[in-house]
Amino acid sequence: MKLYHSPASPYARKVRVIAQECGIALDLVPTDPRGDAAYGKINPLQRIPALVLDDGEVLFDSPVIAEYLDATDHPGPKLFPASGPARFRALKLQAMADGILDAAVPRRQESLRPAALQSEAQLGLYKRSMSQTLDALEAMADKLEGVNIGTIAVACAVGYLDFRFPDDAWRHGRPKLAAWFETFAKRPSLAATAPTA
Repeated sequence: MKLYHSPASPYARKVRVIAQECGIALDLVPTDPRGDAAYGKINPLQRIPALVLDDGEVLFDSPVIAEYLDATDHPGPKLFPASGPARFRALKLQAMADGILDAAVPRRQESLRPAALQSEAQLGLYKRSMSQTLDALEAMADKLEGVNIGTIAVACAVGYLDFRFPDDAWRHGRPKLAAWFETFAKRPSLAATAPTA
């Protein structure tokens, strides 16, 4: 299987972590979706990641790819709980983590625009969404248990904040979340996929 990705993408990182935890080898194809018009033929959304299966089928959007990988026959543990409260807790954590990224990624793009063109109001909304979700994760840090799609997604999200927004100091006032991440980030799959510029 071939994964179109960017080493800096937190969404692609989540998929790469899932693959490593499951013991699935992926052919990694570095991709700049904004600078490669031909990529639209692979993923019409022009976003990464995209996974090309061995039969040519293309999957995109990191939650879809992650669940597909976990559903395959692989030697690692299952990372999506099958049913019940554990499943929905993990999916909720993934949604919260993706929500942080859905604010953080466009916030970074907005901050790269010339200062006169930046929207302070929009930047404020992004920051508020990120901060509120981090506070909610701090309040439920005792539910960050085990290795599953939820905890992996949260680790990738806060890892992205360290990478792109170190001045935000997201750990301040969130000691339980920070302590959890310090331990979880030592997993080989997280260390091997740490974002690069």
